[in-house]
Amino acid sequence: MSKSYMEGVSYPTTPDWDTERPFLTGQIYLDIKVTGQRTGSKSSSIDTFKNGDVNRAIGIFTPSVQELLVIDDLLFAMTGIEGMYISMKRGRAKDSGIVFQVDASMDLALQELAKRILPLCENYMVIHSFVESRSHFKHGLVNHAFAATLRTILQDYHAMVAQLEHQFRLGRLSLQGLWFFCQPMMGAIQALTTVVQKASAQNLSGSAILNLLQNQAAAMAGDNAARSLLEKLSQYASAAYLGILERWVYEGVIDDPYGEFFIAEDKTLQKESLTEDCNAKYWQQRYSLKPGIPSFLLNSAETILTTGKYLNVLRECGHSVQVPFSENAKLTNSGSDHRYLECINIAYNFASAELLNLITHKYDLMARLRSMKHYFLLDQGDFLVHFMDIARDELAKKPAAISVEKLQSLLDLALRTSIAATDPFHEDLTCCVERTSLLVQLDAMKKMGNGMSDLNTEAESLEGDKSNSDISNQSDSISITGLETFSLDYKVQWPLSLILSKKVLTKYQLIFRLLFHCKHVQRELCGTWQAHQGTRGVKSLGTTISGSYVLCQNMLHFMQSLVHYLTFEVLEPNWHVMCDKLQNTESIDEVMQQHDFFLSKCQKECLLLWPEILQKVEKLKSICLQYAAAIHWLIPSVSVLDSDASKINSSESVVRKEILNKTTNRIRSRHRPLANPVWRSSDEETFKTTLEKFEEEFTEQMKGLIIALSSRSQSEPYLAHLAQGLQGLGNNL
Repeated sequence: MSKSYMEGVSYPTTPDWDTERPFLTGQIYLDIKVTGQRTGSKSSSIDTFKNGDVNRAIGIFTPSVQELLVIDDLLFAMTGIEGMYISMKRGRAKDSGIVFQVDASMDLALQELAKRILPLCENYMVIHSFVESRSHFKHGLVNHAFAATLRTILQDYHAMVAQLEHQFRLGRLSLQGLWFFCQPMMGAIQALTTVVQKASAQNLSGSAILNLLQNQAAAMAGDNAARSLLEKLSQYASAAYLGILERWVYEGVIDDPYGEFFIAEDKTLQKESLTEDCNAKYWQQRYSLKPGIPSFLLNSAETILTTGKYLNVLRECGHSVQVPFSENAKLTNSGSDHRYLECINIAYNFASAELLNLITHKYDLMARLRSMKHYFLLDQGDFLVHFMDIARDELAKKPAAISVEKLQSLLDLALRTSIAATDPFHEDLTCCVERTSLLVQLDAMKKMGNGMSDLNTEAESLEGDKSNSDISNQSDSISITGLETFSLDYKVQWPLSLILSKKVLTKYQLIFRLLFHCKHVQRELCGTWQAHQGTRGVKSLGTTISGSYVLCQNMLHFMQSLVHYLTFEVLEPNWHVMCDKLQNTESIDEVMQQHDFFLSKCQKECLLLWPEILQKVEKLKSICLQYAAAIHWLIPSVSVLDSDASKINSSESVVRKEILNKTTNRIRSRHRPLANPVWRSSDEETFKTTLEKFEEEFTEQMKGLIIALSSRSQSEPYLAHLAQGLQGLGNNL
């Protein structure tokens, strides 16, 4: 194989005889002449092919004889052969072509007529040389087709020269007649020469040749013959290119041996990366547009690219990818006939409809999306309640100490014993435990420019940083457990991974983590409320407990308002809007666009893209959890059953204490009258001091949240709904 003329492309080696036998191309005439000029010797080409005295000037003959000799030499020169009185020389410039010169002793009138015809001879040499050089493998299919078309034109030209010679042998051709017959083709040959010279000077290939031909044809608007010739050249030269295009839009295959097509394939990108890498570029970069698109395909380039991509997905799924082919489906580019555009649109519509039908029906896309909604957006939360009950001990551990396998088995148990068991895709749901809090993960994404690759690694490095940022301080102030880092995952197969990629799943996980932790805080506050209910039968508690009732109600109201906003004012409305739009989509790209828009909008309205507001929300949730934990220790009701309460040590989870409180309340309801524990004045003072601390902190943070929401609601109206739901909480304590 030869070295690539175009980067990344290999081609067969040109045989040696193609360059070592110049008689095949007529290059021998030029080589001998040039060699003679360099060595200072006399030209030997004439002696080789003709008899006669080369030193004898034509001026010694009469004008009538001179005319016959000039016509004979011109006929040779028109085919690139030097005559007795018309010689060829290379121009002075390094890259200039061949220049023909007439004998200076020739009759002036004959010289003038001969010089008018000589440009035709020089142009022929340029075109002939281009045809021979661009027929080599390395120049690509378009150059091959272009050179073949030029060779056909030169064959007609040779036939014309032969006819002129025949007339000359019959004595019917004068020099004036020769000029008369040559004149009509001068403009067309000159136009071809201009194209050929530009192509050679810029070393053009592929689509650049087609663009050059079209531009030159447009520039020849005043010469119909030249314009028609260039348009015909463009049509034949583009045939090979359109052949590559046909296979792409009809089969989804790139058959481009010389790298001329404007679509590039990156075989290093595999479809498996969609489920493994958040920054996977398979769909965007596996097939991509290259520079140098033919001008007549420029407006359809994206459609062409998308058509082949759709067909490739169908083929990867084992589905038939052959676009229905008819006699009129052959792609051709003939002047003003743009039927090829209609064929491209037909192929696009077929591929788009087939792929959309395959994903929405065979792979049941909407059922998959509903399944994702059930679990990640907590559309059906009964499995979650069951899971949080049976997994409370495991989730209370540090992330590094949690057994993911045990959590998975508990999750499977919760799924099988809840309404989720009716979901045919519930076995694809898995769980995972992140290493950082939600705020740290979001901050890592922001610092990475909203990228999502290796978020956990970046987040861990951020969390380990000893900076004084708000997020780091808040993360350090909370003991991270599985309740803050638990998340769900989902097994997605090809081709659904195009829509439910790792990046999309990460967005679902971020929303789930927020909802899951809100549910956890809400459950803890409900346990605190139950603990308060257990104090109703207890005497001598003092008046401080009533303030705790109010604070607990305000915290519950805050969490209930937040969860209601997230689920019923953000997720549900946006979900229904997306479903309505998906019913009217016509391509898989529109499906991905609508789904990504849904997730992005939900992320934004769920405060995940508002770090300042989200930090305040997380701080309030942290206060609620600390308050719930403190109340379980400070309220005397937990000591009603001293024998049971004594078994609880300071290292047990808050959930264990909640269960004990519920047990205490149930036992109290069966035993009347209730025991009256002793409530000392020191206990009341401690309780009062702790309660005042929580009241002050909660009120301050709540006011800050409401102010932040109100200020942002001017540009983001959806925040006003949450602000209205929280109004008054900061002033009721």
